Amino acid sequence: MPLLEIIQYVIHKLETGAGARFFRVTAVLLTILALTLWYDAHAYRNLTTPEGMDAAQLARNIAEGKGYTTLFLRPLSLYLVQAHSEAGTPLSLTNANFDFAHVKSAHPDLANPPVYPVLLAGLMKILPFHYAVDLKKPFWSDNGKFSRYQPDFLIALFNQILLVAAIVLTFFLARKLFDAGVAWLSAILMFGCELLWRFSVSGLSTMLLLVIFLGLTRCILKIEEIASEPQPRANRLLVLVVAAGVLTGVGALTRYAFGWTIVPVVVFLILFSGQKKALHALVALGAFALVLAPWVVRNFAVSGTPFGTASFAAAETTQLFPQFQLERAIHPDMGHVLWLSPYLHKLSANGQGILTNNLTRFGGSWATLLFWTGLLLSFRSVTVRQMRYFLLLCLGTFVVVQALGQTQLSVESPEVNSENLLVLLTPLVFIYGVSLFLTLLDQIILPMLQLRYLIITAFAALCCLPMIAALLPPKTSPVVYPPYYPPDIQQTASWMGNNELMMSDVPWAVAWYGRRQCVWLTLNAQDDFNTINYWLKPVQALYLTPETMDSRFVSDWVKTRDYSWGGFILQVVTQNQIPPGFPLRIAPKGYLPERLYLTDRERWKLTPP
Repeated sequence: MPLLEIIQYVIHKLETGAGARFFRVTAVLLTILALTLWYDAHAYRNLTTPEGMDAAQLARNIAEGKGYTTLFLRPLSLYLVQAHSEAGTPLSLTNANFDFAHVKSAHPDLANPPVYPVLLAGLMKILPFHYAVDLKKPFWSDNGKFSRYQPDFLIALFNQILLVAAIVLTFFLARKLFDAGVAWLSAILMFGCELLWRFSVSGLSTMLLLVIFLGLTRCILKIEEIASEPQPRANRLLVLVVAAGVLTGVGALTRYAFGWTIVPVVVFLILFSGQKKALHALVALGAFALVLAPWVVRNFAVSGTPFGTASFAAAETTQLFPQFQLERAIHPDMGHVLWLSPYLHKLSANGQGILTNNLTRFGGSWATLLFWTGLLLSFRSVTVRQMRYFLLLCLGTFVVVQALGQTQLSVESPEVNSENLLVLLTPLVFIYGVSLFLTLLDQIILPMLQLRYLIITAFAALCCLPMIAALLPPKTSPVVYPPYYPPDIQQTASWMGNNELMMSDVPWAVAWYGRRQCVWLTLNAQDDFNTINYWLKPVQALYLTPETMDSRFVSDWVKTRDYSWGGFILQVVTQNQIPPGFPLRIAPKGYLPERLYLTDRERWKLTPP
């Protein structure tokens, strides 16, 4: 072949064939890489959520061969394990020194479902996690001062990879439902969604759950397509139904509240899965139950509850257990936990907030308004119409589950928390919103094609304004202080022996950064503290951070119950006096007034036992 023809052939391939596809993919990947580097250099923050740190320390225990055990001890978890162990032990064999609460040994985790921590544990096996704070290397420190915590950063990178996977799945889902134009613009809105990027660096399992939900949605779409055929392929349809049940089960083992997604899945199968709809619904439900059953059995064996401490999430922040009182209670009063009225009140109060605030800004974008309007369109495609019903079924389910499952975590971090289920609908919201926008744009007669591209660019820029603002100066500090400063937490925890117990208002941070067993601050400084200290395991250090020290003076300190920690701190700070009878009476210099550290001896002068 002459050289000229070879050159023309190569140019043709680069313009129209595989070469053009290669260049497009390369350009997209380089754009994703550039934005990720820019975001991580400019807007990244270390772990900010208790749930993220809790999952990380649990994953490290799994990776180090310590089993599904935790260093973060919730008093409620101690109560459940102790009560279940005592109930299963004959009275004649009961020993006062027996460790019924499993606090003197490794305590089983009752708060986290297993999928996300196990994946993180695998990541910790593969990548070089360095848990000691680095104050010398430039990226991890800033002129010798702590900046970024390397394990936090690696976990964020893992979740950002999951975010990219979710964007790719959104693209293919939108192209299947509509066309390439809707797919590209929906992917761009996902890519520029600042809320999703904040979730990606939070350490939460949301990005993994988003990928699972998109996989489930694609499975539901395929079920609808096959069921609509003149002669549906029964075997393939049954395989997809099983896959839908399994994916829902895996999602429930990633976040318990997601298990309620089985309700819209079953309803959709009953409505749109063909002649054998009852069989399909039962098969999906059976597959879901089989995936979930082994873990439920494990929880029953350890605590006598199906989902550990999460079994009581609906009771939190009701009048029965305000704020974090339930998880911090070593002897919770469960006498009224089955009353219906507290849950109805919680559903009503939280539901109003969700309906008036959350539903108007899915994904932190005003494209949500187009989504709501787009639902009113009469789409030509039967598939698009029926998938809209699945979306609405999920929306209604998530609103109810999120309203009942909200705890104090949602109060302290209204958007980025593990209780936010509505964020999972962001891809579908963007897809339907973009479809309406492009439909309206097609109705406008424009003088030139370039003007259409300009309008689409302006629309995308407006939807991505929060992300653009996050990337502009000033640069966000990666340090999440108050209350988390890993060098101080590591130093304070290093004074403790490996088998000694601390108590703190940020036990998740002590467990993750300090690698020491730490129990959550009890409800009071006397009875509950003494129950743990004298009957379960001696508390040999108390560590309080701005999380408590910066509390509201009147409501959190003055108007609290007898022997409250507020009164305890007030006496220590204002009178420089530790209450009589409190066993921890030694304090180092330099902690007050922002922090308080009390222990049984001058540990900073001694080698930890």
